[in-house]
Amino acid sequence: MKRPLILSIICVIGFLWVVITFPGVFSPSVKKLGVFMPAVYGLIVAATFISFIGVWHLKRWGMELYALSFFSKMLFFILTKSFEMTSYVGIVFSAWFMITYLFYYRKMDVNL
Repeated sequence: MKRPLILSIICVIGFLWVVITFPGVFSPSVKKLGVFMPAVYGLIVAATFISFIGVWHLKRWGMELYALSFFSKMLFFILTKSFEMTSYVGIVFSAWFMITYLFYYRKMDVNL
């Protein structure tokens, strides 16, 4: 199956978003949260990046990993009380991404 244009656009936006948010893993605000918090946040950002690769290749695990990383990120922000304006923008984009993914979920490949 050929990848729909909207999924290509979402993946490119997602790749750019991950590139922008990745330096936040090393920010002082994340470091002051605790010793393991940069590693946890880095794992969430890495899972988001990997999920975009899965969606790019039209794999269901990409959409499922994206949903898991989204809710993990929300839980991280809630537990650390670190919501910022960029977090709200990210929530809007992520919700739009997931809704769009759901339209194409049945057409995505089940196999790895």
